[in-house]
Amino acid sequence: MVLLSILGAVFVWSAINPADRLTWVLEVAPVVIALPLLFFTYRSFVFTPLVYALILIHALILLVGGHYTYAEVPLFNWLRDTYELSRNYYDRVGHFAQGFVPAMVAREILLRKSPLVAGRWLFFIVSCICLSISAFYEFIEWWVAVYEGGAADAFLGTQGDVWDTQWDMLIALAGAVTAQVFLVKVHDRQMMNVSR
Repeated sequence: MVLLSILGAVFVWSAINPADRLTWVLEVAPVVIALPLLFFTYRSFVFTPLVYALILIHALILLVGGHYTYAEVPLFNWLRDTYELSRNYYDRVGHFAQGFVPAMVAREILLRKSPLVAGRWLFFIVSCICLSISAFYEFIEWWVAVYEGGAADAFLGTQGDVWDTQWDMLIALAGAVTAQVFLVKVHDRQMMNVSR
């Protein structure tokens, strides 16, 4: 209930006067899609507290990025200006989370609902799932850009980087690998307390 309250408060804040309404709709769409899915499947599949906390963090990243646009999040503009960086790196945080969080979601679903067991194959398959999610998201950005033209520039957030799409997928893959390397022990402990 606490996580849901936090999400609700940030969602309302995010929706009030966002920098660009189209970008806001596009950026918060994953939250709007995932939340009902989590509600409808709650009785049949309860995730670990770790996964629910990670889903909340990812949702907050999306809501902040939707409110300001990823290229204009104030703290990251300050970091860019203070340290003379080439861009606002908040979108990299978002793409890292795009691999990090789905890695734990996919890992939990596969371990609890498939014959897979922990090990190298699970690590590889989870990484592939996260990379495919990231690639599919890049397809969505491309389709929106083709359909909307210049109106989608804030959603694309390339900030002049011709390799932005490739960086986004690499960062998501790095997030997936990082989550699996550092969270496996706590995740496994929590899954022992969750019914299959």
